[in-house]
Amino acid sequence: MNKLNFLRQTVFSTLILVSASQAIAQVKPYSFDHLPEVKETKFKTDTIRITSFGAKNDGVTLNTKSINDAIAAASKKGGGVVVIPAGLWLTGPVVLLSNVNLHLQKNALLQFTKDFSQYKLVKGDWEGIPQMRNQSPISANDAENIAITGEGIVDGNGDAWRMVKKDKMTESQWNKIVASGGTVIPEKKMWYPSEQSAKGSMLKNAGAISPEKTPEFYASVKDFLRPNLVVLNNCKRVLLEGVTFQNSPAWNLHPLLCEDLIVRNVYAKNPWYAANGDGIDIESCKNVLVEGSTFDVGDDGICIKSGRDAAGRKRGLPTKNVIIRNSTVYHAHGGVVIGSEMSGGANNIFIYDCSFIGTDIGLRFKTTRGRGGVVEAIYAKDIVMKDIVGEAILFDMYYAAQDPIALKGEKRDAPKVVKYPVSEETPIFRDFHISNVVCDGAKRAVFIRGLPELNISDIFLENLTIQAQEGVEIQEAKNVQQKNVKIILTGNKK
Repeated sequence: MNKLNFLRQTVFSTLILVSASQAIAQVKPYSFDHLPEVKETKFKTDTIRITSFGAKNDGVTLNTKSINDAIAAASKKGGGVVVIPAGLWLTGPVVLLSNVNLHLQKNALLQFTKDFSQYKLVKGDWEGIPQMRNQSPISANDAENIAITGEGIVDGNGDAWRMVKKDKMTESQWNKIVASGGTVIPEKKMWYPSEQSAKGSMLKNAGAISPEKTPEFYASVKDFLRPNLVVLNNCKRVLLEGVTFQNSPAWNLHPLLCEDLIVRNVYAKNPWYAANGDGIDIESCKNVLVEGSTFDVGDDGICIKSGRDAAGRKRGLPTKNVIIRNSTVYHAHGGVVIGSEMSGGANNIFIYDCSFIGTDIGLRFKTTRGRGGVVEAIYAKDIVMKDIVGEAILFDMYYAAQDPIALKGEKRDAPKVVKYPVSEETPIFRDFHISNVVCDGAKRAVFIRGLPELNISDIFLENLTIQAQEGVEIQEAKNVQQKNVKIILTGNKK
């Protein structure tokens, strides 16, 4: 194991950090000149207003049928724009169909009901494995040329679904939420919105699909099987533009097995304490562009995934050809994240001109034994960070399904370093290029922790200026190179 910490001083470095057995002289060149191409959507100009199908913006009428009928009518005619005018529109689940652009005008609030009976249980996917879930507020399956656009707001009513950790609340907030009803599990310091939700939390993989589970069993834990706000499954040519997606029961945006996806100028927003409140999780997709967007959420901000463990390896579809640019992440467990469910692999990911402000970790690459999969050809440049709570740049192959920053009083022990045989379950991290990063404030500049049986390899760091309390720590890695790296150690701030 090779472990390095910089001294408490300003360091100008052209050092090459490698395992003891290796020494490479030059940083491997790469180029952003030839980025992946992403096909655009195109719609007929025909428009249909949901009011033509009886929708009412009184905040009381459930407009599920009106909205879905408008979408079906537009798709049947060959496509067009379905308009949601200004106003508060209460609804149950909405299903997008091919060639339809669901357009929310300014001051339109599409409010999803907290009546769980409106969301039927369906076969879905949760954290990389097939599971039963409540139907997502917005979904599409096998659709082509679809969009959600405009200046309106989509609200998933997530507070009705989500559990809450006591340690993430002030005393008055905790007392208020407990007084509202629901169930508290004292030993876990958790509040659940219902007994069903609490019951599901006590079971291992309650939603996992298996032959012995009956419909009655799934119904008994239905409240626990929180949906993602927007799930787009096996869709081609998708556009999400301009809309605010907020208050999701779980993940905010979840494109799965999609091709040619554009996410432009969206705002993904969840409370900072929102469990599993990710911004966007791009899973087993190819040809993706995320640009001009803002994320302020309760879990990872912009996340790349490709399935979990054996199920992900069997699917065998990496997320690839992804461009992430001109976007900002505020509160999140990570700014741009790969993993930990990356068993199908990830490659050809380009990240540039992004800002991470107040994020737990800046660039976060995580996995663990059992995942398998290969993550490679990852390029990041021109990144600005400020007030990063943990690491500015982190690679960790011992991910333990915990928040990256320990809560006050929480004790965490470093994992024991034990060498295992290499198998299909051994994940591979290699070929990362990170350059032109400026970070004003972090707990630690860089942390790299690989596996003894299969080290992280080929990490190239160039033109970094990072102000942090701690420097660089490297364990079980080889061919880690630095060029023009400046670490300014600030000491522990009280």
